[in-house]
Amino acid sequence: MIKILVVEDDRAINGLVCTYLRNKGYETTACYDGKEALEALETSSYSMIVSDIMMPNVDGFELAENVRLTDKDIPILFMTAKDDKPSKLFAYTLGVDDYVVKPFDMDVFTLKVAALLRRAGIAESKSLEVGNLTMNAEEHTAYLNGEELPLTVREFDLLFKLLSYPKKTFTRSALMSEFWDYDSSATSRTVDVYMAKLREKTAACNGFEILTVHGLGYKAVLK
Repeated sequence: MIKILVVEDDRAINGLVCTYLRNKGYETTACYDGKEALEALETSSYSMIVSDIMMPNVDGFELAENVRLTDKDIPILFMTAKDDKPSKLFAYTLGVDDYVVKPFDMDVFTLKVAALLRRAGIAESKSLEVGNLTMNAEEHTAYLNGEELPLTVREFDLLFKLLSYPKKTFTRSALMSEFWDYDSSATSRTVDVYMAKLREKTAACNGFEILTVHGLGYKAVLK
């Protein structure tokens, strides 16, 4: 499921945007200012950010600037009432990918979202083929050189996530939040143990490598 972070202090607009995106098959998380959004990004991973500019605490400009310090690739779409040229130029200078002015047509808006995700190479794929490994998310099966690879459900989900976003670093806290939910017994060490098991089970895979990003978490790199 593609997860989109929606950052908008007007709760009615936030709710409308989230509803439209969910109806298009996306998973959404609502935040009401940039500070909440930055906190959400620390604990979970997202495929895209949709954000207003004028918000309390941390505005959209500051949010985009902070995001780009650590993530150069995640698509950022601004939706704002600021229709002046300096604001648009500043947004693009910060690394924002697209800019829509309120009020906007929701159907056009969702098409822009889909276009940005497509441009970023993010798609809702049910299967993956990397080297001699194939994975099917609907069947929850993985095959290595044609023979089934014994993975637990959580191991499968972790590996599928990493391979769906090669080169993207996932923090331990983000992985814990997504795959362990509210399991109070899970710690960052739990993630390390699972990654060690995945490396052992996929040692014969020739298409990728799971790398440790020291101080942060893990990423898959294609060979």
